[in-house]
Amino acid sequence: MTWQPTATMDALRLRAALNRLVREFFHARNVLEVETPMMSRAGNTDANIASFSLDFSGRTDGAPRTCWLRTSPEFPLKRLLAAGAGDCFELGRVFRDGEAGGRHNPEFTMLEWYRVGWTLEPLIDETVVLVQAALSTIGREATVSRIRFRDLYAQRLGFDPMTADLETVRNAASGIAIDGEGLTRDDWLDLLMTHRVQPAFGRDIHVVYDYPATQSALARVVERDGVPVAERFELYLGPLELANGYHELTDAVEQRGRFERDVAVRKARGDVAPPLDEGLLAALAQGMPACAGVALGVDRLLMAMLDTPRIADVLAFDFARA
Repeated sequence: MTWQPTATMDALRLRAALNRLVREFFHARNVLEVETPMMSRAGNTDANIASFSLDFSGRTDGAPRTCWLRTSPEFPLKRLLAAGAGDCFELGRVFRDGEAGGRHNPEFTMLEWYRVGWTLEPLIDETVVLVQAALSTIGREATVSRIRFRDLYAQRLGFDPMTADLETVRNAASGIAIDGEGLTRDDWLDLLMTHRVQPAFGRDIHVVYDYPATQSALARVVERDGVPVAERFELYLGPLELANGYHELTDAVEQRGRFERDVAVRKARGDVAPPLDEGLLAALAQGMPACAGVALGVDRLLMAMLDTPRIADVLAFDFARA
């Protein structure tokens, strides 16, 4: 094992400059910076995200001994929103098990922020402005294109992702070398995005919005053109996915139902099912204000700024050298 860093000193200076830019950006907009726990008694139930767990050996004062490292600061941030914090953001480390490779590291930096009373459109605008501000520090400009998920798949792949049957979706993925055993319709749609759609994106900013309702996670679901859609967007800079934002769900009953469906999927697969975040559910029941929120991968943004496909190039020490 080598002791040397994986990133250059110039890359580390760029990260420091980006962190400063982020804080100044939100300070100028009166968005409060907060810090929330990295360890929680609850984990992320999302069937496609794996959480790290650890056991605490000391005095617990009633807390469970098993803790979960956060995959995002979303749940505690929403509890702060329900407590009256108002617009807020957090810039910090998050952890995901099983994610290591060219573009992934088990420990990475996420920027997440919430805007009270906002819908998705102004949040998209703000996210674009932030990314463009970051790019301007290296003398780079990027134009912006926006397209509905439905229209994107119709244009690029020739079918309507909201209504097409599973066979049509699978046929569009022919030629992709993958074992499709057990993949759901949404899994196939995701596969098409990563293998067919994203690679064709140019170097500019691409915003995709109005996702299938089955991919709503913590977003509101509304009806558009006769089909339910999740009020959600993803922002790409070239082929790199940078940000995922929602017009946030505030219904505690609906959110509990979604969590329980996630747990059922996990159990059917034989996966570990973390406990539900009862703190978040209680906050939603008490009344979280209507808001929109987004998470942005800072390492991914740095990769785009340095024009590198390797996350190791923007980390002081990647997983192999940590």
